[in-house]
Amino acid sequence: MSDQDLIIHDLHVAPVANPDHEILKGIELTVGNGEVHAIMGPNGSGKTTLAYALMGHPAYIVRSGEVLWKGHDLLKLSADKRARLGMFLAFQYPMAIPGLSVASFLRSAINARRAGLNPDPNVDPTDAYRGGIPMGEFRKLVREKMALLKMDESIAARYVNEGFSGGEKKRLEMLQMAVLEPEMAILDETDSGLDIDALRIVAEGVNAMLNPNMGVLVITHYQRLLNYITPDTVHVLAAGRIITSGGKDLALRLEEEGYAPILAEAGLEGEIGDEAPEAAVPAMEAAH
Repeated sequence: MSDQDLIIHDLHVAPVANPDHEILKGIELTVGNGEVHAIMGPNGSGKTTLAYALMGHPAYIVRSGEVLWKGHDLLKLSADKRARLGMFLAFQYPMAIPGLSVASFLRSAINARRAGLNPDPNVDPTDAYRGGIPMGEFRKLVREKMALLKMDESIAARYVNEGFSGGEKKRLEMLQMAVLEPEMAILDETDSGLDIDALRIVAEGVNAMLNPNMGVLVITHYQRLLNYITPDTVHVLAAGRIITSGGKDLALRLEEEGYAPILAEAGLEGEIGDEAPEAAVPAMEAAH
């Protein structure tokens, strides 16, 4: 085990609006460097809560537990510092940002990421002559990543997610991931709302980014995404805890049998999750 592994120990999380009502009730999970882990579970089991808690979403409060990564206690860092450190969250429901072009958004994000956890006050990331990414390098990088994701270059001039289709929104999330080159990527139900062709393109983009220096936590309700992104380990989250783990065969079993048999084996017959609907939680674009 190294400090590059994401280590989650006894994590208890509740919504700020109801801090005495825990959604996550003792998560134990380690995502090794270069590994792909999948979190599956019924609706309302706490999957999105886990993603948001790891990224530092202000709508959730960590009641106890620890999250260690790269020698840091992540729970003591703000969301932007977690992102600067190399953590990335792809949202299930990306928000539109009228008035901000995709190009400006990506360039600002790249500069913030490259500035690191403790930015040098003598460096101005908005100035290519004082530490910011040069425009030529930026354009080349974005074009390469857009080609990887089969995106039209004209999207760079559009406002972030404004008028985007579901597929375009998810591809933009993956484009952000591609240019930021995170060391820990959390994909929150990236497959939701995608048809099979868009899903394949997004998955191919993710696979092209996989490398020994990046851990990936794929959160999904359905097995179909795992037809394209092969996980090292599959975990089932229910009633706020990880109730079982296994290989790809576990995901296939869930696809064939549904969640009821697994829940019954864990003594959770009829368990209904109580995670707040994602739409009721304000998205946190700063997590990028």
